[in-house]
Amino acid sequence: MEINRRTVVRSAAAVAAFGIAESAAGAAYAGTSSPHGASSTSSASSLEFDSTAWSYDSTNDVYYQVGKVYVANPATTDYENLSIYVPGAYLTATANSDGTTYTAKVNPKGTVGGYSGRTAPIVIPVNTPGYAAQKPATSYSYSSVSKYLQAGHIYVWPGLRGRDGSTSDRSDAAPWGVTDLKAAVRFLRYNRSVLPGSTDDIVLFGMSGGGAQDTVAGASGDSPLYEPYLRTIGAAMEDAHGRPLSDAVAGVMAWCPITSLHEANLSYEWNMGQFASTGTRAPGTWTSAYSTDLAKAWPKYVNRLGLRDEHGRRLELTESSNGIHLAGSYHDHLIGVITTSLNNFLADNTFPYTVTTMGGPPGSGQPGSSTTYETVEDYIAYLNTDSDWVTYDATTNTVTVSGLEGFSKSQKTASKPVGAFDGYSRGQTENNVFAMGLGVPAHFAPLTRDVIKANEATYATYSDWQSEYGSSAYDSDFAKKDSVGKDMAWRADAYNPLYFLSPAFGGYRRSQVARHWRIRTGIMQGDTANTTEVNLLLALQNYGIHDVDFATVWAQGHTQAERTGDSSTNFITWVASITGK
Repeated sequence: MEINRRTVVRSAAAVAAFGIAESAAGAAYAGTSSPHGASSTSSASSLEFDSTAWSYDSTNDVYYQVGKVYVANPATTDYENLSIYVPGAYLTATANSDGTTYTAKVNPKGTVGGYSGRTAPIVIPVNTPGYAAQKPATSYSYSSVSKYLQAGHIYVWPGLRGRDGSTSDRSDAAPWGVTDLKAAVRFLRYNRSVLPGSTDDIVLFGMSGGGAQDTVAGASGDSPLYEPYLRTIGAAMEDAHGRPLSDAVAGVMAWCPITSLHEANLSYEWNMGQFASTGTRAPGTWTSAYSTDLAKAWPKYVNRLGLRDEHGRRLELTESSNGIHLAGSYHDHLIGVITTSLNNFLADNTFPYTVTTMGGPPGSGQPGSSTTYETVEDYIAYLNTDSDWVTYDATTNTVTVSGLEGFSKSQKTASKPVGAFDGYSRGQTENNVFAMGLGVPAHFAPLTRDVIKANEATYATYSDWQSEYGSSAYDSDFAKKDSVGKDMAWRADAYNPLYFLSPAFGGYRRSQVARHWRIRTGIMQGDTANTTEVNLLLALQNYGIHDVDFATVWAQGHTQAERTGDSSTNFITWVASITGK
């Protein structure tokens, strides 16, 4: 694979047409200047993989190395190192004189699970809930990787920086998590001649913020937006012969990806907030008015994306007699996704069936309650407790869903306050994802700023309004530069998968997008709108990605949702399918 060296040029006309804020990333990209030096805690590190330093687990026939720094100029070696775990059949090794380590070379004829030492896929976990840091392994443990190695995978576990890093040199969070992930991929390709496995078959997998970051990485392969960040930390940009290296990956497994943060405040209120009337959505509060305005702004945004369904029909929202834009082809498409999810649930399960409800806001740790329904009819009656929004046909064991309001009130209530992602007081997790310095959360969403600015005079008439919530706070944060000299617009674009997948944005067709995708989400989660994953699916399909395995899983929330079976086994089976095994 080669780096896509086409320049990134943001079309001013396209920006105006789609109502999406102009960013620094939209200017013609003509390479990078000399990168800023790393922090004082950095130290030079070799990009060469040491083939004489393998350890061996003879009980389970596994070779492994722990703690290999994967960049030449790390910001923090505490995080920017990886571990690699290899089935023993893929290497031919001899013991070193120290009696504990081995020198090994690739055995292309060794096989496990239908793979060989040259064809084995490389799987990389992205375990970064809430865009947190992923701590690297500090010691060897077979149990945590056994399923993957037994299936013939090579398991690579990189440390990644994130919003909760504790090192003093983490001056800003995004886009360092994905930058580190890309650097780890580049390190593997730099050393492909001495490492087993196929670097053409690198597959990422993660949930929540991890699913979001592997989604971003999968959509942004070789994007010039990341080049100044990669060069700053000394990532492998070229091989030993001076040929460009790639950070594009073959596949992405994303469970409940909390992504598309640039518009997430808006979609959250349209999908859920407009049907709520407590907490920050209680009548008489400025935040209730704010919720309504955010919900009204989202249809304008989604209509300008130009999304189309599998038949080529343009998907748009239109005004409705009840609610905010609960009509049109986009609304109908979303109701179709919800209906399919419930019908799949009925097809996959037998009754009596026990349903566990959500136990509180995300991360609360509050247990849910379980209810057993003896028949399908009992369950449908439960769904229709407050309104008749599901019609059941016992003859076909299928349902019809009438609209979004009944579904949302019954199964997907808002669990986050208004300003669910870019909080008006910078108090949400994602404000720390875009921090402008350690512990200094920042605003990052121009679409949210636009809503505040347009309605600020009205909000100021409410007694709970404070002047620091105003649009000037957003403008101030947007103008700041990070440690690499990039502003918030650049960083937000880098963390927006649609920036690379949708013609509404300047990064469209200026990256190498993963060829294979598997997306699963629990329909009940209050963590993000249903539209997050639906728009990702549509954008991938519209882009021309033909292999997208998608399901919205009924009766599950923010988890590694699967219709049947367990997530690890299903992931391993999917990897086999996309690698021809």
